[in-house]
Amino acid sequence: MIRQDFNQGWTYKKAGEAESIAVTLPHDAQITEKRESDGAGGGGHGYFPGGVYEYEKDFFVPEEWKDKEIAILFEGIYRNTKIYVNGTEAGSHKYGYTPFIITLNACLAYGQDNYIKVVADNSKLPNSRWYTGGGIYRPVHLLMGNRTHIPWQGVKITTLSYQTAKILVETKTAGMKNPAEENILVEIMRDGNVLVTGRGAHAEIEVPNGKLWDDETPYLYECRVTLSDEAGEQDQVTETFGIRQVEWSNKGLFINGKETLLRGGCVHHDNGILGAACYEKSEERRVRIMKEVGFNAIRSSHNPASEAMLRACDKYGMYIMDETFDMWYNRKNPYDYGGDFEECWEEDTRAMVERDYNHPSVIMYSIGNEVAEPYEQKGIDVGRKQIDLIHSMDTSRAVTCGVNLMIIGQAAKGKGIYQDGKSSAGSGDKEEKEGSNASLAFNIMASFVGTGMNKGGNSARVDALTTPFVDSLDIAGYNYGSGRYPMEGTKHPERIIFGSETFPQDICKNWEMVKKYPYLIGDFMWTSWDYLGEAGIGAWSYSGGMPFNRPYPWLLAGAGVIDILGVPDASCRYAATVWGKIDRPVIGVKPVNHPGVRPSKSVWRGTNAMESWSWRGCKGNKAEVEVYGDAAYAELLLNGRKIGRKKLKAYKAVFKTKYAPGVLKAVLYDENGRELSRQSLVSASGTSSIAAVPEETTVMAEDIAYVNVMMTGENGIVESNDDHRLTVEVENGELLAFGSANPCTREQYHTGCFTTYYGRALAIVRAGKSGTVKIRVSGEGLEEKTAEIDIQN
Repeated sequence: MIRQDFNQGWTYKKAGEAESIAVTLPHDAQITEKRESDGAGGGGHGYFPGGVYEYEKDFFVPEEWKDKEIAILFEGIYRNTKIYVNGTEAGSHKYGYTPFIITLNACLAYGQDNYIKVVADNSKLPNSRWYTGGGIYRPVHLLMGNRTHIPWQGVKITTLSYQTAKILVETKTAGMKNPAEENILVEIMRDGNVLVTGRGAHAEIEVPNGKLWDDETPYLYECRVTLSDEAGEQDQVTETFGIRQVEWSNKGLFINGKETLLRGGCVHHDNGILGAACYEKSEERRVRIMKEVGFNAIRSSHNPASEAMLRACDKYGMYIMDETFDMWYNRKNPYDYGGDFEECWEEDTRAMVERDYNHPSVIMYSIGNEVAEPYEQKGIDVGRKQIDLIHSMDTSRAVTCGVNLMIIGQAAKGKGIYQDGKSSAGSGDKEEKEGSNASLAFNIMASFVGTGMNKGGNSARVDALTTPFVDSLDIAGYNYGSGRYPMEGTKHPERIIFGSETFPQDICKNWEMVKKYPYLIGDFMWTSWDYLGEAGIGAWSYSGGMPFNRPYPWLLAGAGVIDILGVPDASCRYAATVWGKIDRPVIGVKPVNHPGVRPSKSVWRGTNAMESWSWRGCKGNKAEVEVYGDAAYAELLLNGRKIGRKKLKAYKAVFKTKYAPGVLKAVLYDENGRELSRQSLVSASGTSSIAAVPEETTVMAEDIAYVNVMMTGENGIVESNDDHRLTVEVENGELLAFGSANPCTREQYHTGCFTTYYGRALAIVRAGKSGTVKIRVSGEGLEEKTAEIDIQN
């Protein structure tokens, strides 16, 4: 079926409001709402309110469509959605993260305008442990085909062999019984050139001189399938794929026969200052940045990733573990998917696996995150049903789960950590009940137990309790279970494991074990990219308070080693150093602009150091400097004066000095005192001014573009201690969002006004149809700056 863009010409309003506004999808209805200290979702949702969101669109249906198959594909709507076409309910969907299609033929009026209404009900909070967004936040497509056609997702491509590049192309058809081989033409292409052809619904094809897909060489092909009958061509579908085979055993994970270690990070679905709105450019940018700083794997936490993210992972060579659910039949919050799980899990799991099948980046499916249900037989059975379903659909990938052994152990004692205290946990009861966000209980526990959680699954009792479920998985993911890594080879010699969720500060000792134990295939830190909601869970705060569930106006988790603007912190560089991806020293400086104040620290963040030596007005303040490197010794110099030389332990040395503007330099030495490499941080000099730097100088018409907005010195260096409230205006385009990475703010991203944070902010604009986009940035007492982006038609 032909897939057409259906994102234009919509209007939106919140139920009960009189006026609608014009919107282009994707659209997050929640991100523009006013946050309140008593917001129903609490800190988990970032203190945003919920609501019922209504979208409408008129579209003309030609008379000739009578003989066509017509459907609409929604990639994702949050949540409890109902679709109406010309006043008739055409379909519904409950889960907020899976794609679904609505067939329109029975509802359409041909030769005239038609009317579609989409109602998304996100009014009952809390229904998640993080910020979800609301409304039609992923793209929408119109599907059209002849009566004889290839259904949506009707072409599956499987790698049969990588030694000789051989694939199987399976094609489903509709409207044609038992198609002959000559009815289906399969063409394998690269850059529009046909390399080889095959025929039939089950075409085995050897690709000449086939190049393989992996994280280092993400080589992609196109598969074009044409369906014909005696009347001629009826349909044509093109799928992108890579020749890639995944194998696993207690000897390791192998991609095309090559042992592979996963340098992973967990990623929530929101796009920072855009909220939940999912744009192709945004997902691609996130994956590209993660790849550039050393990651080679993503865990989609804790729901199916967007299709745009999968395409980006295919393009850049990023492995992905796609995850189904954060909860099963026990709710973690009063109104979450746990009330729908038993009715909907099979449909939603199928939707994820069918969509993911042709994406070479997807190497594992996860059936859940920190679910407590496997403490009882019902939970074990439910897990096995999910595993069996996925195996029946796809045997080429492993099935895993983010298992928190301690949580299952606690649940068996009747001490459920994720438990809505007033709901009937385990009953599947759909009755609406009051309760609080269950992240709080877990975060309180984690904050006090700290990294001791890593040993929470070490006991013989917990091992015996969890073994029936864990051994039903192809590969076992352990959340905060690194204490078990060394013993698994003896206790469970056939088991394959990885760290599905770990503390970033543990990366050194975890990675040493990954390299040591063949059955331990990787590590996924929480988190690689910061996110909205779970307010303050990972933040270091200079204003006091407990390091979890911080009060309004806290907004961000503050847990990412890359902030919501896409800027890596020092701990991100530390991980890259441990992984062997950086061959120079890294200098991380803890903020020096809070003299005498001891920050409250989070267990999910080992340091708040950043790569900056620009702290205006802080001369003489105490400074703590972390130097990372793969060497024997590190030396630190300030303005040519030696601060000290120290032995690197676990790739790190810590120095204390006093801040003075100038040049901070780190030098690495080997055991014999021979210099290996050096790196410097330079202070901003002179008067600060606005800098607006687009990440692209040319974009396609109506595409989006990112513009980095900074306060810089006369030497172009970002000044970390001279923040200003700035205003952004756009000519020949639309400002989609403007904001900073400040985790605690009352400002909103859609207003066009925001204060920089450590000298940085970000503007995201949608280009017009032709000409030049102009982005003007101004602030009180500052010279206005203009950036331009050319539009390519």
